Amino acid sequence: MATENLHFHEHRVPREEKEKRNQHKSKVLWFTGLSGSGKSTVANATEKALHDMGLQTYILDGDNVRMGLNKDLGFSPEDRTENIRRITEVAKLFADSGSIVLTAFISPYREDRDKAREIISTDDFIEVFISADLSVCELRDPKGLYQKARAGEIKGFTGIDAPYEAPLNPELIVETDKNDIEASVQIVVDYLVQEDIISKTLV
Repeated sequence: MATENLHFHEHRVPREEKEKRNQHKSKVLWFTGLSGSGKSTVANATEKALHDMGLQTYILDGDNVRMGLNKDLGFSPEDRTENIRRITEVAKLFADSGSIVLTAFISPYREDRDKAREIISTDDFIEVFISADLSVCELRDPKGLYQKARAGEIKGFTGIDAPYEAPLNPELIVETDKNDIEASVQIVVDYLVQEDIISKTLV
């Protein structure tokens, strides 16, 4: 079907009404960082904290999405870019639904993250850099991936023989080699309160 035959349909229930009902703004928290930095751990713990406050949330995790929606994609630079493009569109839909969306993807290329910000909108996109020294990530190595990459069993592994382009101006930096999970979650929650995305009365 040619794209000229497609027409965007406005939602019957405006996003503002959904946000009013949910009593919080809808945003996309884009967690990025090296494998083993703690992206998924912090994102999941943050979602649990927000859910316990009664907020509407949804989490998109890299492994889970690659096992379903993006199972046809590999790890070439082109496939990584397409992986992030698809996730961006899904995250935007969830934000439009009134949810606070948390994504946990390495998303190693700055250009791809900038494109995600452009598509989702600067107002809705919150880049959260989960920072940990490579040596710490390797020591954690929860999936044994660094060991395999060092042994040459995995090619194109981010941080070893493929680049990770750290954010230049993220909205938030969480240093997981200096903060435990509880402190890391609190940093994110404090930011959401500070930016009036969620009410301080809920915390």
